Amino acid sequence: MKCAITSVAAALLLSGASAFTVPRPSTASRRPTPCSPTHPSFDDDARASTALSMGRAAAVRAATKGKTDAKKAKVNAYYGKKIIMAVKQGGSPDPSANRQLGELIKAAKNNSVPVDNINRAIKRATEKDAGDFSESTFEAYGAGGASLIVNVLSDNPNRSTADVKSAINKNNGKIAESGSVLFMYDLKGKVEIPAKVDEEELLMAAIDNDVDDMELVDGDEEGTSIVYTDPKETAAMFEAVKSLGFEEGVKMSLSHVSKAPVECSEEDFEKNMVIIDALEELDDVDSVEHNMSN
Repeated sequence: MKCAITSVAAALLLSGASAFTVPRPSTASRRPTPCSPTHPSFDDDARASTALSMGRAAAVRAATKGKTDAKKAKVNAYYGKKIIMAVKQGGSPDPSANRQLGELIKAAKNNSVPVDNINRAIKRATEKDAGDFSESTFEAYGAGGASLIVNVLSDNPNRSTADVKSAINKNNGKIAESGSVLFMYDLKGKVEIPAKVDEEELLMAAIDNDVDDMELVDGDEEGTSIVYTDPKETAAMFEAVKSLGFEEGVKMSLSHVSKAPVECSEEDFEKNMVIIDALEELDDVDSVEHNMSN
């Protein structure tokens, strides 16, 4: 739900209601039926079911950890390249003399980038053979009306262009003309929180930090939250979240948010995820954004 804070906060506090309260479906109780002596006992079935569930749970945890580790590596690599850019463009490895570098170091720390990674990137930028990184954006179409925005940061534009186009074309996507996809998105500030957040408390914290507009939604993973805000208010929104006691794992960035999300069929969704996975495996690709609502 998008909230214009100055007009909504008072109404929410008076009503005591939350726009994000979702009723939980009740779970029907199950009663085991008596077992025939000629069939396996209920206990045997339960143990087999439990073992199977534990195996599936372990597989899910492993897959989730793999995705989390890959995402963390992408974030670390992104800030490493941005820091190299800032040092070379600003002409100094000293954050006190290079404002852009100082802001990037602060953002990197806020996104849990290790200090050793930051220092290595600064040192790397001062070496003669350090690459010249540049940013670029690719737009594409997937299946079922889906659109994609591919954010690239590379020291070899020819390589990154060839790799991105190949990943899209080989997986039945289509490269779009520049501007034909981006106009369907808004650029937003994004704060990711690895926990559920109380809406009213967040509203009050946002007001205290001079944030005029925000939108709280469920995160990509269960039990997480995302707050969208005006790009200029991203840092203030980040401080508002921290003031509520959320510091560990909180991340901030800029993100393209679709103006008209599309719900794809399960088959089309899977096809599009194949494209996205192929793109995210590329070293030069920092992130892939899309308009799928499912």
